[in-house]
Amino acid sequence: MSNRRNFLKKSVLFTSIFGMAPWASSLAKENIYSPTGKATIISTWNHGIQANEAAWEKLRNGGASIDAVEVGVRVPESDPNNTSVGLGGMPDRDGHVTLDACIMDPTGNCGSVAGLEHVENPISVARKVMTETPHVLLVGEGALMFAEEQGFKRTNLLTESSKKAWKEWQKKSEYKPIINIENHDTIGLLAQDENGDISGACTTSGLAFKMRGRVGDSPIIGAGLFVDNEIGGATSTGMGEAIIKVAGSHLIVELMRQGYEPEEACKAAVERVIKKEPNYRNLQVGFLALRKDGSTGGYAIHKGFNYALMTSATSNILIDAKFKV
Repeated sequence: MSNRRNFLKKSVLFTSIFGMAPWASSLAKENIYSPTGKATIISTWNHGIQANEAAWEKLRNGGASIDAVEVGVRVPESDPNNTSVGLGGMPDRDGHVTLDACIMDPTGNCGSVAGLEHVENPISVARKVMTETPHVLLVGEGALMFAEEQGFKRTNLLTESSKKAWKEWQKKSEYKPIINIENHDTIGLLAQDENGDISGACTTSGLAFKMRGRVGDSPIIGAGLFVDNEIGGATSTGMGEAIIKVAGSHLIVELMRQGYEPEEACKAAVERVIKKEPNYRNLQVGFLALRKDGSTGGYAIHKGFNYALMTSATSNILIDAKFKV
């Protein structure tokens, strides 16, 4: 690792003259950034198992990664028993279920929605923002208006179980957001198809009982998700405010550009969060990364973060991420 970094430092002058990225010369020699010819999917938490299976159905017959990530995260979005994504998501403190999502393809195109109500699959609306508008992010009423123009139907997202939990919370109405260190949160999913192309998607209903209008990292390109098809992709879960402050997913991709291994890059991003957050012991942040050579990694602040991994060489498995404290 240190030898590679030393080489990169020495090569900056040479490569700048020829217009080549600093990492390209050394890594091209090792050929680790060439397409693998093998599909890879990685996603956050154990609901990633079902998401991976749906995404794999797209990839197994030569499908594109952008289609795989959308189809994959739609599974937990449409699961009424998942209280942190899509239908059945926990409402804000005023009883409104508001959804955030973003998607990014191998060419760098991206789309996102924030504060979207009444639509079960915000990831598909985000993709429409990417493909049908000149914009990246639509929010609130404007996002809903656009969704309906695109043919999405209104759905009551507040299930009886989520409504019951909200009513119970109202007895004290304490606004003390608690980020879990266990298994229920945002789903972020990264996929590489057989052509070596990488896409990503991230979707959530955000903090339970959050302030009306609060938006976390999930719809923010560079925070909750970032893809550079020359290098790889990254996604996040946990306390969105802490992730936004360090542009977590973008940071990880740039660290991989410098030669970091995926897990090492995720760990460095976690350490950056810890450095910026005095209260880090009371919040959770987890990151995932997928590099162009098909290698993957994850890391979190606390024990309890896990992720689902599926490749052409392995079955769909759940992995406990390493953690800092």
